[in-house]
Amino acid sequence: MIKILFVCLGNICRSPTAEGVFRYKLNKAGIRDGYLENIFIDSAGTGAYHVGGKPDSRSQEIALKYGVNLDDLRARKVTRQDFLDFNYILAMDRENVRNLTTICPPDQQHKIKLFMEYAEKCPGITEVPDPYGSGADEFERVYDIIDRGCSGFLKYLYMHDHL
Repeated sequence: MIKILFVCLGNICRSPTAEGVFRYKLNKAGIRDGYLENIFIDSAGTGAYHVGGKPDSRSQEIALKYGVNLDDLRARKVTRQDFLDFNYILAMDRENVRNLTTICPPDQQHKIKLFMEYAEKCPGITEVPDPYGSGADEFERVYDIIDRGCSGFLKYLYMHDHL
């Protein structure tokens, strides 16, 4: 089974959007995620600021505009067990890569990657910016960046993990 964890700081903007968009793309390709299938998707934050909370309303609004429903997602904090359970731990930016690296067991650090390493058609964009303190336009831009990252990662999985 392939297990993927998308990670940002508070788990209310970027990582739940990535979780929702990636799940949507898989479902459109006829692949359903969950423990009964061959893939499981989740998201978490390196901070515990919003644990138990729903994704930011602006993230939900933009995602829903594209047919992606984030309403059932709830914020949680990354745990040490996540490093053992997940095959891919995809951080939205370098700060979160550093945060993850400090709590990750040394033998599991190879699983931590910068999400945008997999993106297609995003020249010069190496991180997903945090839109939390911004307006709707930035949430729209972040959604587009995440969508491109998810497309590239899905392509990567098709080529390397035999979806």
